[in-house]
Amino acid sequence: MHPAIGDFIDHGYHTFPRLDAAAAQALLSKIKLSRNYGANLFLSEAEFDADPQYIGVNPRPGRNLLEAYEADLSFVEENPAVVSALTELLGDGYEILLKKLICGVPASVVPDWLKARIHGNPVNNLGAYVRPEYRDVTYFYGIDFHQDLIDYQDREADFITLYVYLHDVGAHDAPLFLLEDSHRLGGSLFPHDLIKSGDGWLYRDGRGGEVQTRQHLLTGPAGYAAMWHACTLHGTQPDAADNERLSLRYLIARKPGATGTGIDAVNATLKGPLSLAATRRDLDARGRATIKANSVNQA
Repeated sequence: MHPAIGDFIDHGYHTFPRLDAAAAQALLSKIKLSRNYGANLFLSEAEFDADPQYIGVNPRPGRNLLEAYEADLSFVEENPAVVSALTELLGDGYEILLKKLICGVPASVVPDWLKARIHGNPVNNLGAYVRPEYRDVTYFYGIDFHQDLIDYQDREADFITLYVYLHDVGAHDAPLFLLEDSHRLGGSLFPHDLIKSGDGWLYRDGRGGEVQTRQHLLTGPAGYAAMWHACTLHGTQPDAADNERLSLRYLIARKPGATGTGIDAVNATLKGPLSLAATRRDLDARGRATIKANSVNQA
């Protein structure tokens, strides 16, 4: 069995030997020339209130910064260890559903009026508050523990997330917190039922299932890479450092109709649903947050 399959079965994620750090840093240098990741990113309070938009503010085809750097992504997409793990998990001909740049925005550049509005929200995706010309990147100011199944109603968990740090990420650089073994219960509704317990969390799925998870902090140097199951809980606190945290995020799936892949073997071990008709209950019809709750800030 490939180590990635074993790691997914056992704990819901897999980490890689460090990818090409020089290539990661070279890409980072190019990306930083594209804009100043500072307070100029944001609309004023009056501008936002004049026309609030909460939906359609994330990167999309034709509005995705990474489309300008396809040639610079080979250090990830052609890395032998990455290709081998993805092939074993997802089969030949796996598909990249999405790739984009994620920016963890430092507290020092988020406007005070915006901090007041979003305080306590479980998902602080700042796209709604960013100027339209900069919405080719996803900007976060912390996000509570969630599954990546959250964005895919009625889709089976036949995909994984691959995350790559483009620079050194320590404890104060908005690293990701990942809850080992949380995938075992399958999909569940966001926000999730979590109680801090020792060095991890007691996670309950709302259907009578529960599992004790261990909290794992994903820190590492430029080129650090990890991937996880669509039902693995993970999140991040607001960026407490002075600089933004810039990372690559891929969603990668087996090709339609493929069977007998490693992800099928992983999913056969889960004790809950592999898809959900409803994935979250924290938003109103306009996409505004209606729940104030955030577990990851207690991590």
